Amino acid sequence: MWKPFLCSILCAFGLAAAAVAADAGDGSKPVVVHRLGDDMFIAGGSVTVNQPVTGDLIVSGGHIDVDAAVAGDAVALGGKVRLGVDVGQSVYAAAGQLTINGKVGRNVRVAGGQVELGPKSEIAGNVSAAGGQVRLYGMVHGHVQTAGGRVLIDGPVSGDVIATSGHVELGPNARIAGKLRYRSTEALLQDPAAQVGGGVEKLAPRVGRGDGDRSIAEHRKAWRVGVGVFSWMWTLGLIVLASVLLAALPNFSAVVARTLRERLGVSLLLGFVLLVCVPVGVLFLFITLVGIPLGLFALALYAALLPVAYVSAGIGLGDWALWRWLPERAGRLATRIAATAAALLALFLLGWIPGLGALLGFLALLSGLGALLLQIGRPTPTAAA
Repeated sequence: MWKPFLCSILCAFGLAAAAVAADAGDGSKPVVVHRLGDDMFIAGGSVTVNQPVTGDLIVSGGHIDVDAAVAGDAVALGGKVRLGVDVGQSVYAAAGQLTINGKVGRNVRVAGGQVELGPKSEIAGNVSAAGGQVRLYGMVHGHVQTAGGRVLIDGPVSGDVIATSGHVELGPNARIAGKLRYRSTEALLQDPAAQVGGGVEKLAPRVGRGDGDRSIAEHRKAWRVGVGVFSWMWTLGLIVLASVLLAALPNFSAVVARTLRERLGVSLLLGFVLLVCVPVGVLFLFITLVGIPLGLFALALYAALLPVAYVSAGIGLGDWALWRWLPERAGRLATRIAATAAALLALFLLGWIPGLGALLGFLALLSGLGALLLQIGRPTPTAAA
C-alpha cells in the first residue's frame, strides 16, 4: 500500500514543477516529464503518453490519455483518465472519469465519479472499485469488490463479487463463476441471460449480532473504501478552495501566510481558544432558547471557517516552501497554487500515519484559525508582503 501514497506525493511535486514551467513564459503547455531509471513521472494540464514505459508510470493531470504499454504499475490522478493499453503490473487511479480498456497483469484499485472497465479490458488479478457509477464490461480473473451509487456488471468474473451500492445490476453478458453477495436498499436487477455460478446472497443493510464474522469483515472493508474515496474528494475540494482564495484574495492570503511564519506560537494558542470557546458559546445560546437563531447562525459560520482555516495553513506552508527554495517565484499566483496543492496533498498523505497524521492535521487547523483571528482589526492589505 505504500507505493500509491509515495507516487501521489511525487505527482504533487510534479504539479508544482509544471506550474513553474508555465510561469517561465515560453508559451508551451505546462507538462513536466521526469525519468528515474525505468520509471516515468509526468504532470501537466493535458497529458498524452504515446511511448512505451519500461518501468512504473506515475502521472497527474486534468486530462490523461495513456496510449502506450506500461511494463510496471500505472498510478494516475486526474480529472479524466483513460488507459487504453496493457499494464504489466497493477493500476492505482483516482479520477472524475476513469476508463480502462486494456489488459492488466495484476490488480486494479480505483476510485472516481465514473469508473468503467471497457469491453477490451482483462484483469488478471482482483478489482476494487468505488465511485458514483461503476460499470464492469471486461473480464476479471480474480474477485471483485465494488461500492458506488450504481454498479453494473456485464462481463465474466472468475471469482466472487461483493457489491455495496444503492443499485446493483447484472447485464446479459454477466458470467460470475463465484458467489455474488450484495448490500443494497433495492432488489437486484438481473438480466435473464446473466449467470451466477455460486448463487446470490443479499446482505443485511446493517451489521447485527447474527451476521457473523465474515459479514463484519466485509462491512469494514466497504467502510474503508468509502472513507478513502471521501477523503480523496475532500482533499481535492480543499485544493479548489485554496485556489479560489489565492486568486480572489492574494494579498490577504499572503498576510495570513506571513502571520503563520512570524507568529506561529500565538496562532496555535488563539486557534485552540477559538476552537473550544465557540461551541461553548453556541451551547449557552441554545440554552437560552431566545438565542437559538443566533446560535445556529454562529454554528454555520464556525463550520464554514474550519475548512478555510485548514486551507490557510496549507497556503502558509506552501508560501514558506517557496520563500525558502524559490523566492524569485514566490509572488506568482500559479506557483503559489501549485505549492499549496502540494502542501495539502502532503498533509493528506501524512494523515494516514496513525497518531502523527491526526496530530499534524489538528495543529494545521489550530494555526490556521489563530492566524485568521489575528487579522481582525488589521487594515485591509494593499500589497502582498
